[in-house]
Amino acid sequence: MLVFFMVIDFVLVGCFLYFWGGGLAQSLGQNLSLKFYNGVLNVYIPGLLCVQDEGGPNVYQDVTASMYPAIAYNEEQLWYEAREEDLSYYENLAAMENLQAMQMIAENEEAVEKENMEQKGKQAETETKDKKAEENRENENIEKKTAVNRKKLDDYDYLRQTFFQIDNTTTIGRDQLNADKLLGPDLTIDRSVDGPQILIYHTHSQEGYKDSRAGDDSTTVVGVGDYLTQLLEEKGFKVLHHKGKYDVGDRDHAYSNAAGPVEQLIKENPSIQVVIDLHRDGVNEKTRLTTEINGKKTAQIMFFNGLSRTTATGDIAYLKNPYIENNLAFSFQMQLAAAEAYPGFTRRIYLKGYRYNMHFCPKSMLVEVGAQTNTVKEAKNAMEPLAELLAKVLKKE
Repeated sequence: MLVFFMVIDFVLVGCFLYFWGGGLAQSLGQNLSLKFYNGVLNVYIPGLLCVQDEGGPNVYQDVTASMYPAIAYNEEQLWYEAREEDLSYYENLAAMENLQAMQMIAENEEAVEKENMEQKGKQAETETKDKKAEENRENENIEKKTAVNRKKLDDYDYLRQTFFQIDNTTTIGRDQLNADKLLGPDLTIDRSVDGPQILIYHTHSQEGYKDSRAGDDSTTVVGVGDYLTQLLEEKGFKVLHHKGKYDVGDRDHAYSNAAGPVEQLIKENPSIQVVIDLHRDGVNEKTRLTTEINGKKTAQIMFFNGLSRTTATGDIAYLKNPYIENNLAFSFQMQLAAAEAYPGFTRRIYLKGYRYNMHFCPKSMLVEVGAQTNTVKEAKNAMEPLAELLAKVLKKE
């Protein structure tokens, strides 16, 4: 009987503690509730807790659930509440990450748009600067085209020093360097005739430039002649480009070698009215003969005349040239047109003592295009203003 009353007492006490402990757990939270459950079990079934601490099966929950269903129910509720809190936490975290990602995307799009706007602004600014630079160049060209003072040409010393360079092997006087004589001849050609009107050839066909390729004529003075031919034909001239090679293995006799074939070409084509011997000059390796025309790096050119006269012996009888004054007039009118249209494009006209096969045609011209320190491109660029000048003088455009 004593044992029976003790058990009843224990049950009553346990029920009291259950209701009191449940309310306490709700107010104090999950951790305090668990401590209470563990305290109950420690009093009534301490063996199970020992087994649990040693890593045994989690049987105390089953025992608790069978002996005290309210404890099991409360624990289950606490588990679901914790689960819901975890889900809510991760959902909030995911939402925050999505928001941050959207903000980053928006910021990137804004940055890209800003960069594009800046690039467009810079491009527009560059185009504006380029346009202004082009306008300035055009204005400069307009101003420079009126730079030549025609009245000064009557001054022999001004004429000589400004437009000519005289080699020390020859001489020339006022009778030949006379502005009226040089500007007097009408150099227009008859373009109604059948057949070629202009002959282009190369006494020194092997002359090349600093980036010429061995064996490739298109990168030598011959290739430059091809381009000049094309440009002149586009302007309505009929052109014969002769590509004979007269300096291969024997440069010293190139003029003698070329004389016969060139004379024969002129006889076979009586329509030829202009003869151009296209060369490339030789200078010191540190010298660059360049200028800029229409935004392009361009090789400078030089007109070259032979006077058939030396300082030592005077006129050379066996190198007679009946067209010296015509040759000089052709060079000077081209030089003056260049000074007005393309300042800095031409070097001074070089005068030397011999004939240089300029005696076959009144309008004969020897042109030095750049030098060995120029590029092929610079030399070919020079053909564009040269073609313009030829059209201006030969067609009076």
